[in-house]
Amino acid sequence: MKRDPVYYSHCKHILTHSPLFVGLADELLDDMLLLFRRDTWRRGLQLDPVIFQERFYLLIEGRLEVMRINPETGRSITLFLLGPGDGVDIATLLNSKPHEIAPVALDDVALISVPIPDARSWIDLHPEFNRNFLPYLGEQMRQMEDLATDLALHDTMTRLARLILRHVVPHHPQSADGGHHLNLINDLHDEALARMVGSVRQVVNRHLQHWRKQGILHKHKFHSEVADLESLHQYAGEALPQTKQQKKA
Repeated sequence: MKRDPVYYSHCKHILTHSPLFVGLADELLDDMLLLFRRDTWRRGLQLDPVIFQERFYLLIEGRLEVMRINPETGRSITLFLLGPGDGVDIATLLNSKPHEIAPVALDDVALISVPIPDARSWIDLHPEFNRNFLPYLGEQMRQMEDLATDLALHDTMTRLARLILRHVVPHHPQSADGGHHLNLINDLHDEALARMVGSVRQVVNRHLQHWRKQGILHKHKFHSEVADLESLHQYAGEALPQTKQQKKA
């Protein structure tokens, strides 16, 4: 990858701000990046699972939706929504069993990739990487637990509210009209949101329209924001997190 120093520097900048690599020594990142090649996928591309499982990918630009699909019914559910700095299908680094997932590019995406055996060998040689790798893996396991809990215990409206709240950008200045920004899902179509909560487009659209009429959400130029965070927390069955000032009071 060092043949393209500009892109190399860009990748390194993205990764140093990723939970997988933040705080790691420059020498460690340089050693790792030498193994990778550059890849691009066009928006809407669904990669062949067989080809996909030959390499380990890191996402540099754009978003990927990682799904499971029932080949008989065509029904699907989203397991992960990934952004820049994320590893794609971390499970492939842990064992050699086939993993039936379908990664789909939600944007034109830029990635870097390495053969999976080479990635495993690099991890074995650099145990200090586990300081980041294990917490990152734990966070993905927690996301899967949240998904399973939501599907088993909550109705669609509650699941949708919880999904939106998980993507509110923390500690980010509100927009000019007081809205809270959303990360990764702010411009997704209703059908994509439905896959993330195990529902269908019509049901999700009905709930979103209801919240917009109530002034809880608003949409401007195809981008959604949360206008009333407290009400959305009520729909999610969650208490509104206290600010530092409220905790001290």
